[in-house]
Amino acid sequence: MDAASKSALAFESPLTRRSIIASYFLVIILALPLWWNTTSIERQALPVSRVTAQAGRELAFPIRVALDTRDYEIGTDAFTQEVRRHIASSEEFKQNGLSVQISSEAATANGYQVVLRRGTRDPTVDGRKVTMEIPPEHAGVAAMQLADTLATLLTPYTSLRSSQTERVVSYSPRYRLAFTLLNEDAASGNAALSWDVHGAMTAQVSPLLERLSVLHNFTVESQVQYHGPLAFDPRALQGDEYGLTPEDLTVFVNSAEWTFSSSVSNDPVLHFVAFIPSSKHSPLRILGNDDRPTSSSAFILPQWGGVVLCNPNPAGVTRTLAGRPLDAIFATFRQQLSALLGVPELAPHVHAQTQGSAGVTDWQLDALVRRRAVENAASAQETLQSIVRLVAQIEDMPVGEDVRGDVQGALAALDQTYSAASSSANEALTFASKAQSVASRAFFNPGMLALLYFPAEHKWAVYAPLFASVTAPLLASIIREVLAWKKERKAKVGETRTAPEQTQKTE
Repeated sequence: MDAASKSALAFESPLTRRSIIASYFLVIILALPLWWNTTSIERQALPVSRVTAQAGRELAFPIRVALDTRDYEIGTDAFTQEVRRHIASSEEFKQNGLSVQISSEAATANGYQVVLRRGTRDPTVDGRKVTMEIPPEHAGVAAMQLADTLATLLTPYTSLRSSQTERVVSYSPRYRLAFTLLNEDAASGNAALSWDVHGAMTAQVSPLLERLSVLHNFTVESQVQYHGPLAFDPRALQGDEYGLTPEDLTVFVNSAEWTFSSSVSNDPVLHFVAFIPSSKHSPLRILGNDDRPTSSSAFILPQWGGVVLCNPNPAGVTRTLAGRPLDAIFATFRQQLSALLGVPELAPHVHAQTQGSAGVTDWQLDALVRRRAVENAASAQETLQSIVRLVAQIEDMPVGEDVRGDVQGALAALDQTYSAASSSANEALTFASKAQSVASRAFFNPGMLALLYFPAEHKWAVYAPLFASVTAPLLASIIREVLAWKKERKAKVGETRTAPEQTQKTE
């Protein structure tokens, strides 16, 4: 085949070649919208102004106190004004968002009552009523004493030490309580092989769980383990005793060899362990800072649970724990559970008249509800502000409709929290808990976390090798075709100019 026939091939014609090149660009142009939609990041607008406005909001709880001074024989109106003046000057009520209203009217269903009498006994709490006895010689400071007592009962957390607050677990509407009878070595001969956990729970712990049901739902489980070795050797003491130093208590739980969880659940777990030492480490004592044995046989591990050391009775080994010994253990567990859940203690000079086995008065329970409501509302506010800051800092972070809906839901729950606080602390806690839960769900949304650690430089690293290998040949072909088109056009112009000259020569 000669050169003339080769150039006449259809697929090598300039028009066909340029049509093929144009088809590539047409496909690219048509595919761009699809590529843009599949690779673009959805970023719904968040209510930033509403989130920012939450920063300055605080819960305010109105507290109504009915004052009964009939048995004290004092001017009610003047005495009420004096108590109000002392309360207004106290910073404790302001810091806790309490607006205390003192009146001489009858107590309401959800209000508190103070009965003032002559006497010398300590204040006594019965339900939401507190009875105070003040001797006649102290009548001049009775108003101040009453204001101080109300501050102690209504704001008990202001006097707690930091160590006490750090051991309190974070709020959760559900908890799983795991009670474990742990033998260091059942083969040593002094192990307890079973326990009457149901009876002890019913007598000691169940009343507390029922009392705290307004805050949490509890799931209880128990187990017996026969081999739980310590990860260290206790210190040997005089008289064949062994001791645990404060440093030993922090590493007492042997997480590598002790298995506590017997069920699968996302609920936070609080562990309570009755530890029976082996014969080679018995009796086991807790040492103080002076390296001397203390009277206590139990300790709390902050935000984890509690441990009670159960040294076997020298008179004889009991294979089944029941009765008074087990009731004493679970009574300690009840106290540890109260401390871990943040139940405030009554002041030493305030006594509960009828608190039963639950050990929680209405004053304590109300203070705990208010504290948890404030904590949840503050946590929800902080989480929402973190979401807004994170989205503003990371431009490529996706914000889907579900995230936006959760943020709006958390804001709506916060508004309900502030509205409900004026009428019911329990309702405020319910809405605050919902706000905190929904805000956390938005913060940990899988769609937001997908590109959290995927910066823009990674996108260039992914797409550059793909588009560079395709773009370079297409650009080269365009340049080549443009040059060829210019060359053809120049040749045609030259032929047009030489055609008249050849005609003239022929003539």
